[in-house]
Amino acid sequence: MEKIITPKNEYNSLDALYEVIKTISALSITKEYDSWEVRRDSNGQMAQCIVVKKSAMHAIKLYLTNTNEVKINYIIPNKMMHAYFGKSVKVRRDIIEILTGKIKDIILAPSQKKVFEELQTIVCKVIT
Repeated sequence: MEKIITPKNEYNSLDALYEVIKTISALSITKEYDSWEVRRDSNGQMAQCIVVKKSAMHAIKLYLTNTNEVKINYIIPNKMMHAYFGKSVKVRRDIIEILTGKIKDIILAPSQKKVFEELQTIVCKVIT
């Protein structure tokens, strides 16, 4: 699940986004290195993103794209849970990955979609 939005001009940096989102919500909001996609910035370093966490299983991450748009993605903030229930990009998967993928599709997907929509509406109200 992802969404791309265009923020107001005053929120054209990750620090400005972080400050405004931190003030509007009681949710856990952190600025972290993007270990979910392992993106690189222009200097070749690991890029940062803003993580808006609702629980250990539900969060969204925000980062700026090259065209000054904000991309919002659903993530599982717990690294261990993300390894099992996150988006797999492998061509060949073992039996545990297949089973956890089916569990995710049947049980977790509806709640993940609901949380994604809830969190992205909170963020969109502030920065657009």
